[in-house]
Amino acid sequence: MSEWKPAKLGDIAEMCLGKMLDKEKNKGVLQPYLANLNVRWGGFELSNLSTMRFEESESERYGLRSGDLVICEGGEPGRCAIWRDEVPEMKIQKAIHRLRTNKNYSNEFVYYHFLLACRNGELAKHFNGSTIKHLTGYSLKQVEFKFPPLAAQNRIAAVLSALDAKIALNHRINVELEGMAKLLYDYWFVQYDFPLSAAQAAALGQPRLTGQPYRTSGGPMVFDPQLKREIPKGWKVKTIEAILAKEAPSKKIPASEILKSGSIPVIDQSKDFICGFTNDEDALICVTPKIIFGDHTRILKFINFDFARGADGTQMIASNSESMPPHLFYHSLLKIDLSSYGYARHFKFLKQSNITLPDSSIAQRFEEIVASHYELIRANTFQNQELTTLRDWLLPMLMNGQVRVG
Repeated sequence: MSEWKPAKLGDIAEMCLGKMLDKEKNKGVLQPYLANLNVRWGGFELSNLSTMRFEESESERYGLRSGDLVICEGGEPGRCAIWRDEVPEMKIQKAIHRLRTNKNYSNEFVYYHFLLACRNGELAKHFNGSTIKHLTGYSLKQVEFKFPPLAAQNRIAAVLSALDAKIALNHRINVELEGMAKLLYDYWFVQYDFPLSAAQAAALGQPRLTGQPYRTSGGPMVFDPQLKREIPKGWKVKTIEAILAKEAPSKKIPASEILKSGSIPVIDQSKDFICGFTNDEDALICVTPKIIFGDHTRILKFINFDFARGADGTQMIASNSESMPPHLFYHSLLKIDLSSYGYARHFKFLKQSNITLPDSSIAQRFEEIVASHYELIRANTFQNQELTTLRDWLLPMLMNGQVRVG
């Protein structure tokens, strides 16, 4: 620990605040930029990037290089991530700081210092503002951390980043798995090109078409006046309310009775699957299909856990129809657009929406295929919880020099 020396970021790093967004004054070529909402802890949300005009002379000042530390100035001051050239020619907007340490310091090591300092409240003393907090450029320069020699910084960062890399990989796999399920749903239940059964192919007088796409192969379609479009012959249309399970899909039981299965996932309608785990006095036991709906946010999630504790404003949804098993019901609900309704009482409008009930054999085939995707999602989610717990346990000990990395 005697090798660890304190240093202010202003003395060991070059930093820059991003460009002001001004459509009337900005000149140059439209290029993507990172705003506060694009920066997450340890990563970036890049699906909703905005653009502004940058001149060639501004590329060095506002541009990002692989390895740069990107830090939020407001919102959640100090939230940061390492840029890895995910998008070419990326720039930063004024709500973002870019930090580059000199050759004796590691940007990744600084990142983990920020993660720890935000969690233990140490960074808050550098914030400005009585109500809305900010981490100004001047304050950022005053932030002081302790550093071991560069080789030790790299070893410590490597241990923590290996855990984070596995967590990020699992998350990407989960996104891909759900994306594959959505693609199959669209192919079978939006385009109606599910595989023709032998009986359907025989009815068309062409047995050789068994297994071929239904609509493309000439499967019979009928016009539905409620949906105002064609659907496969024999399929039905009902309201969500008509197929909801009549019995309550969940009940509270003492946590002590279920802790043998591990900590209880806490479901939050605004977050991805779970926002944490708890050992609180009671929990919510979820029965199939474990679909949650945020009545205030319009967010739908499929929760394939045995037990969960729901946050406020979360509706638990179950289907009573064999033609609408859990995973199919979830993907059908995802297709319902509630964006035109007001802020509250979304569940009321969801229940009034129409839904197409397919032939039960097609529904069950979809369920068999997609259920395996969600089993992998479940396994990855719980592994991520274990990895996150391990990283959070190691973080303070490694960053304070209590534990050495050989």
